[in-house]
Amino acid sequence: MSLIKKTLYKAAKLKWYITRPITMGVRILLIQDKKILLVKHTYQNHWYLPGGGVEKNETLEQAIRRECEEELGANLYDIKLFGVYSNFFEYKNDHIAVFICTNFTLQPKKNNEIEKINLFEVDDLPKDISPGSKKRIQEYINEEYPKHGKW
Repeated sequence: MSLIKKTLYKAAKLKWYITRPITMGVRILLIQDKKILLVKHTYQNHWYLPGGGVEKNETLEQAIRRECEEELGANLYDIKLFGVYSNFFEYKNDHIAVFICTNFTLQPKKNNEIEKINLFEVDDLPKDISPGSKKRIQEYINEEYPKHGKW
């Protein structure tokens, strides 16, 4: 991981501690042949569901489609809302809309934010997956959605 990116991420966490922002994000479960796509960022140590922040004047659907195209080169076809969650980790009041998509194409491209992209069997996830991502995948396996609550 890049030392500069890690340092910038730590600076952002300090800013969040001081300002306690309210944020809105999107994530997606990209499922294909009983496998789920996860990403590893250049500035964090865990595997995550793909996604990112919602920009001004952007709908949740537009945000997840943009994030997937930018980070993965993915075209999403039919998507459904999976759930909405609140996350108070890292001093933010973060709200995350999670979508699910089983019909997509990938044209991976170089991205400064994403270190790795991988499809994992849903019952054989990496050990270093983020706790929130792991919970969402478990809810998917148990068919417990749409959901809401804490991330």
